[in-house]
Amino acid sequence: MSQKVKVRFPDGQIRMYEGTETPLSIAEGISKGLAKSVIGALINGEPGDLFRPMSSFKQKGPDEIVDLVLLKKEDEAATTFYRHTMAHIMAQAVERIFGSSNVRLGIGPTIEDGFYYDILLTEGKIKEEDLPLIEKEMKRIIEEDLPLERFELTKEEALQLMKDQDQTFKIELIHELAEGERITFYRQGEFIDLCRGPHIPSTGKIKHFKLLSLAGAYWHGDEKKPMLQRIYGTVFASKEALETHLDMLEEAKRRDHRKLGPNLGLFMIHTDTAAGMPTFLPKGVIAIQALLEMWRKTHKEAGYQEVMTPLILHEKLWHQSGHWDHFRENMYFVEKDEQTYAIKPMNCPGHIQIYQNGTVSYRDLPLRMSEIGKVHRYERSGVLHGLFRVRAITQDDAHIFCTTNQMKDELLGVIHLVDRIYRVFGFTYQVELSTRPEDFMGSIEQWDIATQALREALEEASVSYRVNEGDGAFYGPKIDYHIRDSIGRTWQCATVQLDFQMPQRFDLTYVTSNNEEERPVMIHRTVLGALERIFGVLIEHFAGAFPLWLAPTQAILLPIADRHNEQCYAYKSKLEQAGIRAEVDDKPRKITYKIREAQLQKIPYMLVVGDLESKVQTASVRLRCGTDIGPKPLEEIIEKMTEEIDRYLLNSAYSS
Repeated sequence: MSQKVKVRFPDGQIRMYEGTETPLSIAEGISKGLAKSVIGALINGEPGDLFRPMSSFKQKGPDEIVDLVLLKKEDEAATTFYRHTMAHIMAQAVERIFGSSNVRLGIGPTIEDGFYYDILLTEGKIKEEDLPLIEKEMKRIIEEDLPLERFELTKEEALQLMKDQDQTFKIELIHELAEGERITFYRQGEFIDLCRGPHIPSTGKIKHFKLLSLAGAYWHGDEKKPMLQRIYGTVFASKEALETHLDMLEEAKRRDHRKLGPNLGLFMIHTDTAAGMPTFLPKGVIAIQALLEMWRKTHKEAGYQEVMTPLILHEKLWHQSGHWDHFRENMYFVEKDEQTYAIKPMNCPGHIQIYQNGTVSYRDLPLRMSEIGKVHRYERSGVLHGLFRVRAITQDDAHIFCTTNQMKDELLGVIHLVDRIYRVFGFTYQVELSTRPEDFMGSIEQWDIATQALREALEEASVSYRVNEGDGAFYGPKIDYHIRDSIGRTWQCATVQLDFQMPQRFDLTYVTSNNEEERPVMIHRTVLGALERIFGVLIEHFAGAFPLWLAPTQAILLPIADRHNEQCYAYKSKLEQAGIRAEVDDKPRKITYKIREAQLQKIPYMLVVGDLESKVQTASVRLRCGTDIGPKPLEEIIEKMTEEIDRYLLNSAYSS
């Protein structure tokens, strides 16, 4: 007699099925139309193939129920299925074009909005001009509508299969798996791949894709191992969604901070002498200082005290903090006088030393320390990316020391501060609550208390969030903010981490009202995150056209002829006296050229001065977007610009 399985549907209805039934056959029993449209299933919240027997899925609860959600390709949870399958289709196409005996497959995971596959050709190289050929073959495989078949082998059988195909990287992956584990493969036509799945039922179920680029990638990210070629692609449920995404990618290229930044004189990076360590140019420094001025103002109002801590600290401090055991591979070290020092990767131990500098009373708490601190973290050269992934990082860091009774209010204060700052830029955001990782310090009980405190603070602040299981820091759970920019991309920036471990490891105490010693709670938090990263994000978010308060040059005076230069310099002086950053373009060029140049430099205000303007003490105002405001008295221009700066407006005060 076959095993029976209780299946619960999203509406709460429970039905009994034979264990040999599959999600696909269950869908067919509901309706033929549903069976044709589903491409995958969520089994107890986890992705699962449509063609696996229900008895092969783990049942849960005392009633041994299996929760089943049938997915159509339009469902968000379905993306992992068709992206994963598209990676296999791409690998199969590469084998058909270059010969399976010439292709060594690495890994082919899904990523946000797409997929990639790492591939090594034993002879020759895949070139950019080969991508259309691979696309053409992929379309042929899709038209063939090949069914995907899942099968399991023992470790010995799996090794033999991959040895027969001379798939050296797959053999290495199999050796890393535990003894006795059943190993899964997927077959589509002549193509077989080592894979956990899940996948869509057949290659014809998804069609709307595009190969994007070709890059190098070391096997396992190790520079001592072979360099493979990584082919990136994207795939969507509909043609319209794909076209929208491709349009966004084109817009992202136009906004690329690695091109805009140097072109606008904001920063440069010498990859040969200081890889991952950007140099900020005068205009970039002006913008960053304006950013920090806003940051300092809001933090002072929120009760933070700014501090500065050493860049290099003795190794014993990093042993005590736990960074030596958990973060050493990402740290830089210096040896002097037979002593080992570390260039700090984080600011927290330095702030702890400030806390330890004297006796702390309960009256001193909460103690909020902030620092614009430079830290260094080693990142592999292959992952460095403009300002987004660097080795020299400037953090807008802060640590709050408080009592357990103050913990919730302090977390709420941070949540409100993050929201206040992000609103200045017009950012919306998503929030994740990241829980205990496998490599953690402290007790599970402490972690549970800390995680619950973060959860309650988010809920009291009415902030919606999703749980990111196992992605907390090694010393505590955290809240991560993912901001959404003007073209829809998301970036992880702010983070809030609750920590019971550091106070314990450093024996931090405060004196209570009963003259007893208790241990404080430590909150690690950053709002902007890495200053380099957020600056890169802002360049792309605004396409280099910063709001007035952030723009390096806020106004440029454009004399129509040389005889108007003197008037322009007089205006410049008055603008600067009002705190407005102004320049004069007195080069002997046509006014149309000067206007065009100012627009290319993304300068918010162009003030054109000719005979009439000089006579009546006005300037003709043009905005960088091309809007011609017309002649305005200089006093009015200063008043409008000052209002725009002081209120951190995103658009011109003339357009409001």
